[in-house]
Amino acid sequence: MSKILANARILRMPMAGIPRYLTELISRMKQEVDLVMPRFLEGGLYGHLWEQLILPSKARNRLLWSPANTGPLTVSNQVVTIHDISPLDHPEWFRRSYAGWYRYLIPKLAKRVRKIITVSNFSKERILLHTGVREDKIEVIPLGISGEFFEIDHHAIDAYRQRVGLPEKYVLTVGSPSPRKNLSTLFVAWEHIYSKIKDFKLVVAGVSRKVFSQSGFTKIPQGVSLLGFVEDRDLPLLYAGASIFVFPSVYEGFGLPPLEAMAAGVPVIASNLASIPEVVGNAALLINPYDPAAIGDAILRIVEDDSLRKDLISSGKEHASKFNWDRTAEQTSIVLKSLL
Repeated sequence: MSKILANARILRMPMAGIPRYLTELISRMKQEVDLVMPRFLEGGLYGHLWEQLILPSKARNRLLWSPANTGPLTVSNQVVTIHDISPLDHPEWFRRSYAGWYRYLIPKLAKRVRKIITVSNFSKERILLHTGVREDKIEVIPLGISGEFFEIDHHAIDAYRQRVGLPEKYVLTVGSPSPRKNLSTLFVAWEHIYSKIKDFKLVVAGVSRKVFSQSGFTKIPQGVSLLGFVEDRDLPLLYAGASIFVFPSVYEGFGLPPLEAMAAGVPVIASNLASIPEVVGNAALLINPYDPAAIGDAILRIVEDDSLRKDLISSGKEHASKFNWDRTAEQTSIVLKSLL
């Protein structure tokens, strides 16, 4: 039995950013930590009750690692990974009960635990601002990129494109109708430039037309294709087949998609807000995500300037190579073991 117990309730959720983070790290740290999770889906009230009322008894006499922003308030011998604190920075983006719970939980949890891991200096600054903990209590450990994004079979790209009906030329984005993903501004930008690049489509991965309509989007612009959920195994092919990747998000604790696109050899346009400039460095075209004209102009620049396109692809691949899950797991392991 390991001396470290990982709070894995997030693994009951569909694979996305934080479940992927834990999955990648656990695959590299499986000899060092034991997992514990609820028997049923972790979301909603049941998940929080399990975490606050049942998990503490399972963590007795062990170091608990809670890797998904939350953890039991009664366990002080604990490390928590806080990826971002968007419910505190932007409560208007969430249900009132959800934002209220996190505004109550995070400051108390941050003071209670022994160490906080976060994924960017941006998130570290926001945590310090909202919780008042000591700076040396927070360790910044960037995320990684899977090797599959760097080594892609180009024949497989064509086969994938045909299988899901992708056009030969497409601008790719990933996201959701959430205001933080800012797809509405991207759609306005696309409407302005579509007449100039009609041989391209804008492909939106991660969300279906039904989800869009339920979220209040009344119109999908001409030339936009909604791809819906994409399996992890297909993501490298989706990225690599794109001509341009656009990431107009206005708030990210880290933001993996631009790095994944860079690794796959795609030129990237990214927001100049939150953690994103810190993550993409000088390897992307940075734009004001609230300015549709700036987004549209950046897309046209890459389409029309082959030299710029090649420079972004080259610098992007080099930059993305600095991020890998082995390093993330190693640094996380060092933090956890230092507290045993």
